[in-house]
Amino acid sequence: MVNENDMVLRYTPSQRSNHWVVAILFFLAAFSGLALFHPSLFWLTNLFGGGAWTRILHPFFGVAMFLLFLILALRFMGHNFMKSYDFKWLAHLKDVIVGNEEKIPPVGRYNAGQKLLFWVMVWCMIALVVTGIMFWRPWFNGYFAIELQRLAVLIHALSAWILIAGIMVHIYAAFWVKGTMRGMLSGWVSRYWAKAHHPLWHDEISEEKHHS
Repeated sequence: MVNENDMVLRYTPSQRSNHWVVAILFFLAAFSGLALFHPSLFWLTNLFGGGAWTRILHPFFGVAMFLLFLILALRFMGHNFMKSYDFKWLAHLKDVIVGNEEKIPPVGRYNAGQKLLFWVMVWCMIALVVTGIMFWRPWFNGYFAIELQRLAVLIHALSAWILIAGIMVHIYAAFWVKGTMRGMLSGWVSRYWAKAHHPLWHDEISEEKHHS
């Protein structure tokens, strides 16, 4: 969608609300999880009313984050399947990093890096909710052998660290590419931004406007 000011709608209000609620829940789940991960981080329990409340709240933060992320993922899954031009983009990753924009192959609504990060988040979220339920005391842990619970704790921690690292990359990229945050806050990006960073998507929406 393109408005009268030649701005392109990248995210609807519903999509943005979904994204930001997931983001808030991520930080709540991450901080409460880190508080329980290592004694040196136990001071983070003060954010949630103490150790007991942190243990109670963390799984609920996680489940809420997963359910709302699931809605978000289903909304954007169709845009995140790899296409042939995405592999060309990956082959020019060095040019992407150093900013040789004239050498970077055109991409659609999302580039290959964003798509790979999307799938990393999907699998980490699935791993976190499944393993978290396996040792969620006192409700579900009784259904699983202690050996499975120990394995679940290990996978849960590993998935959490991968997800946190992925989110840090996601946040850095949002600020690194000027104009991205405006899209996440207002939903609109300039036509110049769309053409510069996602030219195939720009061509697609321009074609839709031409036929509307």
